[in-house]
Amino acid sequence: MPVIAVIGAQWGDEGKGKIVDLLAEKANIVARFGGGSNAGHTVVNPQGTFKLRLIPSGIFHTKATCVLGNGLAIDLTAFFEELAMLKESDIHPSNLYISDKAHVIMPYHYILDGLEEEAKGANAIGTTRRGIGPMYVDKVSRLGIRVGDLLDKDVLRSRLEPVLKLKNDIITKVYGDKPLSFDEVYKQYCDFGQRIAPFVREVDSMVIDALDAGELVMLEGAQGALLDIDHGTYPFVTSSSPMIGGACTGLGLSPLRIDHILGIFKAYTTRVGAGPMPTESHEEPGNTLRERGNEYGTNTKRPRRCGWFDAVISRYSAQINGFNHAALTRLDILDTFESIKICTAYKVGDVTYTRPPSLPGLLEKCEPVYIEMPGWNCDITNIKRYEDLPAEAKAYAKKIEELLGCPINLISVGSAREQTIEVSPIL
Repeated sequence: MPVIAVIGAQWGDEGKGKIVDLLAEKANIVARFGGGSNAGHTVVNPQGTFKLRLIPSGIFHTKATCVLGNGLAIDLTAFFEELAMLKESDIHPSNLYISDKAHVIMPYHYILDGLEEEAKGANAIGTTRRGIGPMYVDKVSRLGIRVGDLLDKDVLRSRLEPVLKLKNDIITKVYGDKPLSFDEVYKQYCDFGQRIAPFVREVDSMVIDALDAGELVMLEGAQGALLDIDHGTYPFVTSSSPMIGGACTGLGLSPLRIDHILGIFKAYTTRVGAGPMPTESHEEPGNTLRERGNEYGTNTKRPRRCGWFDAVISRYSAQINGFNHAALTRLDILDTFESIKICTAYKVGDVTYTRPPSLPGLLEKCEPVYIEMPGWNCDITNIKRYEDLPAEAKAYAKKIEELLGCPINLISVGSAREQTIEVSPIL
């Protein structure tokens, strides 16, 4: 059976959770491979509306084993809160596992995330202040604490003592804040170790064994490719790789095992936090898109920046990820527009760009070049078949498909699982 990777193709918030929930019905394993609790997925299904931060969106299908790979930033408080939230809805995950190699967000990561953002002032990145960046810094600096370390109190002590001393020096001497107590932090994470132990497995082996047994594996991305630490709009990016390459390193999976790479594109463009966004609209249509789409962060509640569909960054994302499938989500949000624009190029002075420029500061200067298409100005939320969509909606989807250079297989016309039109099958 194949591997399907579901990748956010823009700046995140594209509707990945819904698509994973939809497709996971057929999956044996649903594996989250990167990011942390800063990446919220909202899932609407017959069991209710759920806002997930860490647990894979396949958790609602009893057939699927859900795993958190080594590439994640694990916030254990958020993990146990999510478990409690699911149990309140009578969902009791017995098929949920965490990689022993995944790194843990510690209390000093939260503190440093906030202090560093404050110190940057007007140059702040706009992080969620959930400790994600500082945790990945420690991972690369080989100062990180992994899930497996929590299972042995002696190992945890030997890892935590020198790191906490260093972090307290930074917190107190650089930022003038209060130090953390070693005893309190050590006790808290010893307790976490006991609670997390039943969930800990060698996840990479589980995934490989499933593939060798001919089972279907789905890889669930978080955030979006344009926030990639290498290929995104640096420095306004996340600290990990939400791209297809991150799926391989975040699970210990060979790229040769991945058969289907599904890019999730919202029918317009949104972004949270600072950084360049050429099609951003500060008034209209931005305000209408935000309110019709309820474009506020799943976790942070921050208003998202909104604008017309940016085919320049979307085509770039399709190329660097190698998408051979695409899903177009939230098409219904455009129902009320008489006409709709698509950005097909950028201009800076007399120079035209059909790929996003990577030179520092240049993307901020780019002005979008638009084509305009007629809107359909009617409610499409109850349409079940592609053939029944208004001609203008089909033309809009076809134009985006042409600009992306990969087929659109799914179109979402509402938040519910059943409000999804299959244009052509993925499997």
